[in-house]
Amino acid sequence: MSVRQSGTIDDAAAGPAGTPPAAPDGWRGPLLDQLAPRERRLLHRFGRGPAVPVPDLRIHQAFARWAAATPQAVAAEHLGVRIGYRELDRQANRLAARLVALGVRTGDTVGVFTSRSIPMLVGILATLKAGAAYVPQDVRIAPAGQLRQVASAARCRVVLTTSTALDTVPALPGVPRLAVDEVMADPLPPGQYLTAAPPDRPVRADDGCYVLFTSGTTGTPNGVTVTHGNVANILLTAPGDLGVRPGRRVAQLLNVAFDMAAWEILGCLANGGTLLVRDHDLTATAARADVVIATPSVLGRIDPDRCGGVRVVAVAGEPCPRPLADRWAVGRVFYNCCGPTETTIVNTMHRHRPGGPLTIGRPTPNNTVYVLDADGRPCRIGEAGEMWAGGGCVSAGYLDNDALNAERYAPDPFLGGGRLMFRTRDRGRWRADGELEHLGRTDDQVKVRGFRVELDAVSAVLETVPGCRWAVTLRLTDRDLVSFVAPAGLDPQRCREAVAAVLPYYCVPAAVHPLPELPVTGRGKVDRDALRRLALDLRWQWAHLGEAAA
Repeated sequence: MSVRQSGTIDDAAAGPAGTPPAAPDGWRGPLLDQLAPRERRLLHRFGRGPAVPVPDLRIHQAFARWAAATPQAVAAEHLGVRIGYRELDRQANRLAARLVALGVRTGDTVGVFTSRSIPMLVGILATLKAGAAYVPQDVRIAPAGQLRQVASAARCRVVLTTSTALDTVPALPGVPRLAVDEVMADPLPPGQYLTAAPPDRPVRADDGCYVLFTSGTTGTPNGVTVTHGNVANILLTAPGDLGVRPGRRVAQLLNVAFDMAAWEILGCLANGGTLLVRDHDLTATAARADVVIATPSVLGRIDPDRCGGVRVVAVAGEPCPRPLADRWAVGRVFYNCCGPTETTIVNTMHRHRPGGPLTIGRPTPNNTVYVLDADGRPCRIGEAGEMWAGGGCVSAGYLDNDALNAERYAPDPFLGGGRLMFRTRDRGRWRADGELEHLGRTDDQVKVRGFRVELDAVSAVLETVPGCRWAVTLRLTDRDLVSFVAPAGLDPQRCREAVAAVLPYYCVPAAVHPLPELPVTGRGKVDRDALRRLALDLRWQWAHLGEAAA
């Protein structure tokens, strides 16, 4: 596969336990010369996460240590079936041996095309143990054409699935399909501990852990390779580990093809927790958990009053409405986080408290964030710019897409040393207290009637209307915005008046449509395309009603 150099810590630079190299004393270079010394010190202090050791740079080995230390502990539950750490390790080792026998080598990719299940976990771990990166797809949601496209683009050496999905997974020439549950059903030697067949070479920190396909702005999915070092850096350090340890239960709620599912699955199993794999009942699974990781859209469908045992909640993937954050933060540790797939799940985290400012926090350990202007120079504290990410979070790049790699990845002029930084396309600014304020996507900043409008700013005002749980704003035409709010009982005129009282006239939506719930994509985010189609349909209906009345 063709990928760029990863921004992760490599084995040669790390200490015996995976300790990252010492962080530089400060960022240097001509781009900082325009700033006063105090401003430079603040940007360095705010923009650099703590330098901390990473206990392991290979995520499956972190799991194997728990399998050895707590063999009888429950690793996962699904539909009333439990599997312990020792048994999960044995099954994964056996499947890894099958993969190696089928020709899987370190650096290869293996498709894990399943639905949420225990065989899904066995397939993921076996792939990592065989030295390959797993390529996840949810067969309940992804059509056959998408599965074929993903397997072909990632050049999967083998595709793992389950017996019930075998007929729906397309066959590719020379790519074996293997039903994990059938392999698991073969009797294991009683009491005998199996070890995984060793890959052709040891797995390194900069080897791929998983390949995820993002939607892509052109509609063509882009495969992103995320390395073991990337994943270990966020999941095995605080606060990204979310306090998971033996005895803590983590809800597995999300689509396996979404990078936050790796936070649920690998974050739990690499820290000794118990993974609660849900079926259809979202709230019932969350109610049994200690830790919940979700997009705000998914979290908004769960009743917090039924989740009294939940201790830690983390949201990411899309802007979090303030009412949702305030409600879930009562009596819990609540993290509002940010970071695209290319920066390994999240690269900033903020512990939110009810009534406090809702920001995206600060860089996570061994990571950096830069807020840069259009010329790539650091913005002063309080000035808005585009956020770039550096350090251990920066993934290895897009598969076979040199043009996109050149557009989104660049040499890091602040860390230097051949490191890369990633252009997130998120806008933000540093607050005086060192917290990052998210100002929406660069493509969410649109022109209406010749004026520049931040769509998220309009939605944020709507979410201050009493009773409003959620708001999304879209540009419908060059002259008109349209907003959708939930729940359905909100007064559209009152919503428009709230925006008019705070923002200029050109920010006031031409229409506000209340809905019981906002539509959600298969990855658990607000479905903006569905809302746009609905807005156009409603506009057409109103136009024809007007014609009929005339």
